Amino acid sequence: MATMRYSFFSQVLNMSTCVTITYPDLQFDYTESPVLERIITRERRQILKPGMKFQTLYVLHGGSDDDTLIHRFTNLERYAVESCLMTVTPQVNDSFFIDTAYGFRYYTYLTEELPRIMQSLFASSSRPCDNFVLGMAMGGNAALMLAAKHPERYGAVVDLSGGIGCSMDSGYFGQMLNDLSHIRRLSSAFGPPETALGGEWDIGRIARENREKGILFPPVYMAVGENDFIRDVVRRDRDALMALDIPVHYEEAPGLAHEWTFWDAYVKKALTEWLPLRHAAIDPEE
Repeated sequence: MATMRYSFFSQVLNMSTCVTITYPDLQFDYTESPVLERIITRERRQILKPGMKFQTLYVLHGGSDDDTLIHRFTNLERYAVESCLMTVTPQVNDSFFIDTAYGFRYYTYLTEELPRIMQSLFASSSRPCDNFVLGMAMGGNAALMLAAKHPERYGAVVDLSGGIGCSMDSGYFGQMLNDLSHIRRLSSAFGPPETALGGEWDIGRIARENREKGILFPPVYMAVGENDFIRDVVRRDRDALMALDIPVHYEEAPGLAHEWTFWDAYVKKALTEWLPLRHAAIDPEE
């Protein structure tokens, strides 16, 4: 399995940042006739060719996490290798993945700069049908936000126990910013609560406007633990999506809460059951 932590200077953020990337290298032989003393025999599905591309999953971390935590506390890398999938996990601190009121443009970084880097310097496919976004906790809300604002870029979106941040329920979004104004990182990111409704991070409004224009939302997969403190918030997002006739697959995990046991199980489910993965690299001649 190939894992790298790529550190570079972001022009959008105007600072150095990190992203954790995994490649499904164990799927490939590097020559037509590899000469190896294989202690453990593993079937290699393809011969690696110049110009091959991979389907890519953008993984959005939770609040207070960094780009490494989901790789250290779940088996994401192993699931991705088995699915022949490239993963990209950016470090965004507690920005809620938006262009913050305090000046850091994480949304612009995520939607403009990062994909260009991944598709130019790395083997990420640029086709929308080959790109997916999965978020956990804070990242779950952000996954819905990216899909709402750029539905044409993703083949599917996965929200695992998304709670604080952008919400498909516009009324709740405004209420949350008021009720949680004591959380300084939240109020500093979104700005005054009175500007939230109808603003650029009111993704419920954006989704409603897209529906009126006939712009389709990508398929949504949502899950939350039965005992998660954020469960009812996830239900609000589910209901708001369904009210717009957006296709939603929703599950609640019995006995689980806001915990790594839940996230590991549902990262696996997303990669093995939900996402429309091809389980093979994309040949440059396709």
